[in-house]
Amino acid sequence: MSKRLAKVFNCSTEFTLQVLGGKWKTVILCHLTLGPLRYNELRKLMPALSDKVLTQRLRELVDAELVARQKAAKGQTESYALAAKGRSLSGVLKQLYDWGETHAAAFGVRVGHPLLDLRRKET
Repeated sequence: MSKRLAKVFNCSTEFTLQVLGGKWKTVILCHLTLGPLRYNELRKLMPALSDKVLTQRLRELVDAELVARQKAAKGQTESYALAAKGRSLSGVLKQLYDWGETHAAAFGVRVGHPLLDLRRKET
């Protein structure tokens, strides 16, 4: 990871949040729970995220061994997929997603469903 982790944390939640480091990493991981995605697919799912930040966050997630970069066959674009450590977060990511779905209206916000939209376009 680009940021050096402290060697001691007072709580495991503090450590987990340090590794996940902000909203974009968890959003990327959440998108990857449905399967491998190419860079451009990730980019479309997160239009508010700049190319620079997406590239940086993907690099950090690969360095942390949460995401694996999958080499593509000749003439195809490489993709990103959850590595074993990233897959171990799937339950937590689903709970975060579900919590947002359940409580968004109470906060007066709407949430989209970009993953469903992406999958519909593919079929």
